[in-house]
Amino acid sequence: MKKLIPVMLLVFIVMLSGCSRNTGGKQSETGAGNQTGNSGNAGGSASVGSSTGNTSKLFSSRDFEVGYDENASAVILLEGDTITSNAATVSGRTVTITDEGTYILSGNLNDGMIIVNADKTDKIQLVFNNVSIHSETSAPVYILNADKVFITLARDSSNTLSNGGTFNALDGNNIDGVIFSKEDLTLNGSGTLTIYSPAGHGIVSKDELRLTSGIFRITAASHGIEGKDNICIANAEIDITAGKDGIHSENTDDTSLGFIYIQSGTFNITSEGDGISASAYMQIDDGTFNIVSGGGSSNAQMKTNDFMGGFMRRERPGLGPAEGDSGNANTGTDAGNATVSGKGIKAAGYLTVNGGRFTIDSADDAVHSNASIDINGGTFEISTGDDGFHADESLTINSGTVNISKSYEGLEALHVTVAGGDITIYADDDGINAAGGKDQSGFGGIRGNDRFGRPGPGSFSSDGSIVISGGNIYVNARGDGIDANGTLTITGGYTVVCGPTVGDTATLDFDISGTITGGTFIGTGSANMAQTFSDSEQGVISVRVGNQPAGTTIILVDSNGNTIIPSFTPELDFAVVILSSPTIVKGETYKITIGSNTGEFTAK
Repeated sequence: MKKLIPVMLLVFIVMLSGCSRNTGGKQSETGAGNQTGNSGNAGGSASVGSSTGNTSKLFSSRDFEVGYDENASAVILLEGDTITSNAATVSGRTVTITDEGTYILSGNLNDGMIIVNADKTDKIQLVFNNVSIHSETSAPVYILNADKVFITLARDSSNTLSNGGTFNALDGNNIDGVIFSKEDLTLNGSGTLTIYSPAGHGIVSKDELRLTSGIFRITAASHGIEGKDNICIANAEIDITAGKDGIHSENTDDTSLGFIYIQSGTFNITSEGDGISASAYMQIDDGTFNIVSGGGSSNAQMKTNDFMGGFMRRERPGLGPAEGDSGNANTGTDAGNATVSGKGIKAAGYLTVNGGRFTIDSADDAVHSNASIDINGGTFEISTGDDGFHADESLTINSGTVNISKSYEGLEALHVTVAGGDITIYADDDGINAAGGKDQSGFGGIRGNDRFGRPGPGSFSSDGSIVISGGNIYVNARGDGIDANGTLTITGGYTVVCGPTVGDTATLDFDISGTITGGTFIGTGSANMAQTFSDSEQGVISVRVGNQPAGTTIILVDSNGNTIIPSFTPELDFAVVILSSPTIVKGETYKITIGSNTGEFTAK
């Protein structure tokens, strides 16, 4: 066979910096009210960064109770312009409920409303049995006073609530939702509720909000579902089309509140703002999620005046309020430039995903936290105009399947840890990037070079770290394949990187050190700013191979012809190959075949 001539063994001892760019009664309910109101907050001291902890206390048994005794219930009959009731107060086309109990509503009401104004100790159950209520200027359902209200959708019932496009204040309250509650609210049942809100939100609770069963179809000019203290969902089927966020929880008075917990359910969300947004923390245990936010990844803004690395870079989309210091996510806009935040799933505090099936098409980050993200399971299909996963502090993937088919950067956080899972990343810039702060990676000038070809100083901090201890990772990146902005440590797993083809980018990029002590690494990319591992406990082979086209096969065998690295075919052009695995022994000689060319190299 024809030998690779010349082929130069690269033992990159120098530190080539890859980060120089700017980077019933209360006693009978174990509800979330008491839990979040005390120092426990469902399992820990409450703060923006808290997690939900003991989630069993977030629901009461009555939240799931959909039964009722028809014989013991009051009846409210809606007949167009009139209302008939044997228990509630009727005034024109308004019915007011003042006593604890169960009320069964049926029929149609034109330009009217249901008001709950009971004692603060009363629990009210409203059963919707084929109800249609329209209010031109207010909320069809207005809950002013009660301890807690349950809206139950009767079995197989079809119910509709709508507003005419205007919300007038009542009782000094700025009503802005088709269902507007100042008290704790639970929706459940085995029927369907359709909501139209052409000028406001769909469902609003200024206290705690629960959805534990039922089918909900919501079209709203603002948020689809809004809860001030928290939103907890289990079992429900929810379809939302929203002019702002699909599901939104925010409390500007108490940073421990404004959290979201999703136990299960089915969610189809199309939102101009974020798909699901919490001003505190968020936990998702299971569910099926189909989210299109901000118009989808095709709606990400582009700019044409910044060429870096030999190609045109994407402008990062407008950042939502979770990135700002104000912490006010109510508008779903960036305080700096007033652009709508179009993230898929966003939390200002910790974000934990333990399972679920996610299909996210987002203009901005698909999964975002201002603090940290833990992925302990789930399946993700992501197309995003910005980052697949972004955390200002740490991102940890312990398990799950992640397929990022389109992104600006795939995984980004100050500290990125991959301990397990199957991860596929396609990125316009870096595949995995350890960059702290508020989505600032990718900005800044082209990295400078000193006379030795080493990177010049940049404005990125070297505090970043990337640790890979397990999992299967595939990266196809137009920027740096793995950009540590600090330290890179690989102790396990199977990592494949098809890195950049041109410019000031590299397969591996770290400021301080790049260490491999276990696992398999296969990397290809451009040679201009190439780095290899600075330290290793297993053999590493790094070679320049000249410019090779995408689709060229790479095979590594030992001196006896045993396959060490099986056939690998990079999807991008390359000029450098970096190989390491526990079966590569330092000081041993190996043959690498690239296309029709073969060369011998000694592992370092």
